[in-house]
Amino acid sequence: MTNANKQTPIYDLEERTFQFAKDVRIFLKSFPKSISNIEDEKQLIRSSGSIGANYIEANESLSKKDFLMRVKISRKEAKESIYWLRLLSEINSDEFIMGSNRLITEAIEIKKILSSIIEKSRY
Repeated sequence: MTNANKQTPIYDLEERTFQFAKDVRIFLKSFPKSISNIEDEKQLIRSSGSIGANYIEANESLSKKDFLMRVKISRKEAKESIYWLRLLSEINSDEFIMGSNRLITEAIEIKKILSSIIEKSRY
């Protein structure tokens, strides 16, 4: 994800996860409203927002164990967001694929960053 001028990447993970959650919400505004889409969108909204919320909690943790647990939860929520994005893009028309692919790529990058933090924090 990049900042407002779309030229330089965002390196602050709290800001990057916030931007991801915001981009998901903007993207979902264009989806057709069906019962399945509405329910899947709710799940995606929760999981995309939880990535950043749990990462913020991890940064405020009192112990290394709590830190690792919160980062692992953030990673789990990133994986869940990928799942819901894939599902929504598969069951809707092709016009949504480009936007969902961009968001899936961002969620994968965030997941990889969180995995790296977990690996480096174990020692």
